[in-house]
Amino acid sequence: MKRNIVKFFKWSGFLILMVLLVLGLVIAYFYLRPNRSEVSEELTIETWPAVADGTHNAFTDMTYFKDSFWLVHVSSPWHLFSTKSRIVLWSSKDAHTWSKVTEFYSPGEDIRDPKLAVHEDGIVLYSHSNIDSLTGAAFKTMAATSEDGITWTPFVDMEPTGWLFWRPKSPDGGRTWYVAAYRYNHENSVLLKSTDGLTWEKVSTINIGDFNDETTIEFLADGRLLATARLEVAGYYFGDNRGNTLISVASPPYTEWTENHSTVARLDGPCLFSYNGRTYAVGRYQPGKRPYLFETGSILAKRRTSLYLVLEDRLIWLSDLPSGGDTSYPGIVIRGDEAYISYYTSNLKRDYPWIIGMFSPADVMIAKVNLKELEALSTERIEE
Repeated sequence: MKRNIVKFFKWSGFLILMVLLVLGLVIAYFYLRPNRSEVSEELTIETWPAVADGTHNAFTDMTYFKDSFWLVHVSSPWHLFSTKSRIVLWSSKDAHTWSKVTEFYSPGEDIRDPKLAVHEDGIVLYSHSNIDSLTGAAFKTMAATSEDGITWTPFVDMEPTGWLFWRPKSPDGGRTWYVAAYRYNHENSVLLKSTDGLTWEKVSTINIGDFNDETTIEFLADGRLLATARLEVAGYYFGDNRGNTLISVASPPYTEWTENHSTVARLDGPCLFSYNGRTYAVGRYQPGKRPYLFETGSILAKRRTSLYLVLEDRLIWLSDLPSGGDTSYPGIVIRGDEAYISYYTSNLKRDYPWIIGMFSPADVMIAKVNLKELEALSTERIEE
């Protein structure tokens, strides 16, 4: 009997050791594997760090105001909820050398997803706020305003309450503004309208259901409005291959929306822009196969920030930007035939799974993309 007990503990200890060894090898592989972002050879893409200070910098946006680039991002210990999170605003004449302008806090709250909009009277900064969620799921939108980008008002809560604004767009040079917003509990998304960027009213419902997350808009050349929405379907840590991108289009007055879906990507952290009559997106991409535990949106899967062509019925992947781990949430400034794109990424030498990237330092990057080359590449992909 005693011999059997000793034998049992020996074999149990051996099995536990083997499990720990295998687990350690898997973690080491995830942590050390080299980055394999697929950057198209047909694109001239120049990248450089804007903020690389060893913290977890994330959730960027960028605009052009008073002859300067303005960059905003969140600095936090990690991707998830933290009352230590702060929004940092920078300015630059050339998008290479950045000067810190100011920082924004909301005591006792986690703040994230900052967005900038240039209005007739100055610039507005929008931010989501969260007070009680480990994951950082927000429950309201706040805004601060400035006439010069230097001196800012305190944050005020946006109405209607409970809606999370994405990136406001104006079709008429800033006299009228529209923004897509999704409900804090992910039930649906709506289109809102404003004349000053601070007082908003509902125009229409864009989507209902499928765990509707980040929703954004872009005006088409003919005056119609295109919206994309991140549909998670299920909030499962290891993903759900039913997750997809909703693509909807509405004609003025933007009350009736079409409905199409793309499974090429679940477009997380989306930014839409137009060039020569075509609509493009920058957002998160999950490369490779998506088996069990690595399904769409899984915390164990790899991530990229990528460029897409957005058609009314589908997404077409065009190229990665150098990226990996925890990444995406871009902003964009177009100057002539060049696009300056801000985004964030984990260590560019590694290809962390998303979960490791969430707890690792992340840098804010700037990518300069030649838009004529992007247009030519998109033409090739449409014809394939």
